[in-house]
Amino acid sequence: MEKIQRHILCIDLKSFFASVECVDRGLNPFTTPLVVANKKQGSGAITLAVSPYLKKQGIAGRTRLYEIPKHITYQIVEPRMKRYIEKSKEVVNIYLDFVSLEDLHVYSIDECFLDLTNYLHYYKKNDEEIAEMILKTIEKKTGLTATCGIGPNMLLAKLSMDLNAKKYKNGIAHWTYEDIPTKLWPISPLSRVWGIGKRMEKKLNMLGIYTIGDLAHFDPNKLRQKFGVLGTELWEHANGIDNAVIADFKHQPKEKSFSHSQVFMRDYYGDEIFLITREMLDVLTRRLRSEHLECASVSFGVSYSKTYGGGFYHSVKLANPTDLTHDLYPVCEMIFERFYEEGMPIRKISIALCKLSPKLGTQLNLFASFESQQKEDELLKAMDDVQLKYGKNSLLKASSLLSHSTIRDRNEKIGGHHE
Repeated sequence: MEKIQRHILCIDLKSFFASVECVDRGLNPFTTPLVVANKKQGSGAITLAVSPYLKKQGIAGRTRLYEIPKHITYQIVEPRMKRYIEKSKEVVNIYLDFVSLEDLHVYSIDECFLDLTNYLHYYKKNDEEIAEMILKTIEKKTGLTATCGIGPNMLLAKLSMDLNAKKYKNGIAHWTYEDIPTKLWPISPLSRVWGIGKRMEKKLNMLGIYTIGDLAHFDPNKLRQKFGVLGTELWEHANGIDNAVIADFKHQPKEKSFSHSQVFMRDYYGDEIFLITREMLDVLTRRLRSEHLECASVSFGVSYSKTYGGGFYHSVKLANPTDLTHDLYPVCEMIFERFYEEGMPIRKISIALCKLSPKLGTQLNLFASFESQQKEDELLKAMDDVQLKYGKNSLLKASSLLSHSTIRDRNEKIGGHHE
């Protein structure tokens, strides 16, 4: 596969929330033991951020208060999301002093990608020199410290920033394709790498994959068989392959899609999400079938509690168009396994089915007979007809009786009964 060769920066604001709180108080983040957390949740509260000083003491950015050693004295401050958003906008405006909007991708409140490919000649500097200019400007104008990764694509820029930037005095790390065998492949555990969560790590370990090098040299066909298109992406990323460019995130054409989101009245965690994901997909696929459509892409994401902020939202192209929950659910599950931060409270799920097209016939499955697939189509149509005639709550799965199911209440609120 041909590899792109660009000059990409990935810039991260160091311990962003905690640093903002220190700067606003006239404190030095590198000498101040400060934690951003919700005191009302007691010792079990998850920290949103800890100051760089505490990180040097070995305290993780996301940890529970009771896990911080007793001998360490620190100050707890309540999170102020509105203030963090204001500060983030200040930094984004600095980036826009160096590159145009078309060459900037805001990845999160504290992280951005910049494509410098077309600016090297203009500034008459190399990518590392421009990165230093940007980081110094951020510190001078906002008081915040940033780290930066540079790479020939967005993935390697991100990985160099995550894994190497803090090791350098100027906070800048630079990876090339030639660095992959020596800098990327030795990495273990797998969850140190962006896009591989603890859950996915366990599944890969079960296949005998313990280092990124193991993953890079694993049979990509077996990975695809096990994890679908996400398996292919895992293999490509382990080999440093990422042909996405910042322009891909701009000017996306509007297309018809079916979407569904839920905001929860309480915090949901981990495995509780799977049942609700299935229920939401049932709603969306029923709608597809009612309009004789199929989708060729699914997007799935979660938003964490407002106290913590953040979350993720990713899209995956399907190998074959479908209108079935059991085809779409494994993709959503894999996205969750890869990107969910263990222990984070979830308050919203969003799903969108995209790239819709008319269903022209039954897509044959190599592992099932035509007769069995035809029977499944007929059963789904019968279930859809019953719910259309007698109401959405007239026919439900047994799982809807579980305490964390939301389908019955939601159906009643959006017209689950028909007269």
